[in-house]
Amino acid sequence: MTDRADTALLVVGDVVTDVVARHRGPLAAGTDTAASIRRLPGGAGANVACWAAWAGHADVRLLGGVGADSADWHERELTASGVRPLLVVDASAPTGTVVCLVDTGDSAERTFLTDSGASLRIGPDDWSDALLDGVARLHLSGYLLFAEPSRALASVALAAARARGVPVSLDPASAGFLAGLGVDRFLSLVEGVDVLLPSRDEACLLTGLPDAGDAAAKLSRQVPSVVVKQGVEGALVAGAGAVHARIPAVPASPRDSTGAGDAFTGAFLAALLAGATAEVAAAAGCRAGAAAVEGVGGRPPRAATG
Repeated sequence: MTDRADTALLVVGDVVTDVVARHRGPLAAGTDTAASIRRLPGGAGANVACWAAWAGHADVRLLGGVGADSADWHERELTASGVRPLLVVDASAPTGTVVCLVDTGDSAERTFLTDSGASLRIGPDDWSDALLDGVARLHLSGYLLFAEPSRALASVALAAARARGVPVSLDPASAGFLAGLGVDRFLSLVEGVDVLLPSRDEACLLTGLPDAGDAAAKLSRQVPSVVVKQGVEGALVAGAGAVHARIPAVPASPRDSTGAGDAFTGAFLAALLAGATAEVAAAAGCRAGAAAVEGVGGRPPRAATG
């Protein structure tokens, strides 16, 4: 078991630069489409850490890989959000970049073009068991599982946490990349995780079931606690093969849905560490998700810069 003095949340995951292009309606192929374009700090792992700090958790740490091209900027942005950055600077690859195409219609849906860069080049050599000192929970970004070096890092970190009795959560991160990895392989890699936080599409992909509730229930026979994020439909909380709670979404006026799931996860984990039940923590996650979609980019408002 962890010591009672252990309070930190350690997030291991991706740090990227988001280029957010907000446009209205279909893209005009072969010519120009008017858009508002901003460069913002992002990355699913980094976003989760920032939203956990935003939600009030005092000790949030992030292990991630960046390129030398923007390491200082990312470190400043994380620090300004209340996160302790533990960045591995890669001299051979630039910081990952994601181009976020956001349709500014009613749903503010987005499409990602992803160059992972340095973010998935971190590996087991970048891990030390001392990173778990003072840590009450480890969170792994699912993006780590989609490249060999970072996949090995995730396995080492998960094994180290289990050996210390530190609980581990994981967000699958991307239905597209998950399909490429394969469901069986993913489920074998997350063995030992105590909380899984998939989106509705990810949960259905992982189970082959069309209904999110059925998918959540099935997944919770393999992972003790499953929380399925459903956007405007709220969230489902499942355990021991059954859905225990359906949490309603918080009304919002969406501008950009980038990072909404990360916001949910960060606030959920902060609440869980504060002693909340999974149901109460999921309600906190829904509130953070609503706050996220009303801004632009994947970070809390205080972290976003132009």
